[in-house]
Amino acid sequence: MPRRVDHTERRTEIAQALVRAAGRLGLHAVGMRDVAAEAGVSLRLVQYYFESKEKLLLFGLRHLADRFGERMSARVRAAGDDPGPRAVVEALLAAALPVDEESRMFHHLYTSYAVLSVTDEALAAQPFIKDPDAAETTLAGLLQQAADAGLLQPGTDTHTEAVGLLAMSAGLGTSVLVGQRDADSAAAVLRYHLDRIFLT
Repeated sequence: MPRRVDHTERRTEIAQALVRAAGRLGLHAVGMRDVAAEAGVSLRLVQYYFESKEKLLLFGLRHLADRFGERMSARVRAAGDDPGPRAVVEALLAAALPVDEESRMFHHLYTSYAVLSVTDEALAAQPFIKDPDAAETTLAGLLQQAADAGLLQPGTDTHTEAVGLLAMSAGLGTSVLVGQRDADSAAAVLRYHLDRIFLT
């Protein structure tokens, strides 16, 4: 009796192949045929699961983002049972720095996606573009918790600080990716700015 195909598993395998192929060829250059070859499956099968390159890209990037979310959660757990708002904020921001293969791949592909979405209306219209808003809301909420607990400088605008910290983290990530600075110096810059707004 033939093995029953797990469609979710097959889609995930194809998404992982997309990530590998795009990391090697560039997101702008990778095609469905490249992904099929990377996954060791037929082009027809990739087309069966993903009708267009845009849908394949979105699923692959969502897969990568989910993996990145798991990575961030692991960093927060590693901070201890009750790490406090400062430790959680620092863990979340530091998780975005491209310090290993997986985080470098995420930063590379996410940045490439953002650039492609400027000229590709189909990509720009996808829900994935709303993720930065969710990150801002989460970080602003953590900073507000810290403010309510008296841990921030009086008068801190938690939403504006969240926007600035995330933008800084993304920019520092790019500077690490291109070799302008190393991960330790980027993390030190993040700590410097957290020291500026946190009282302890």
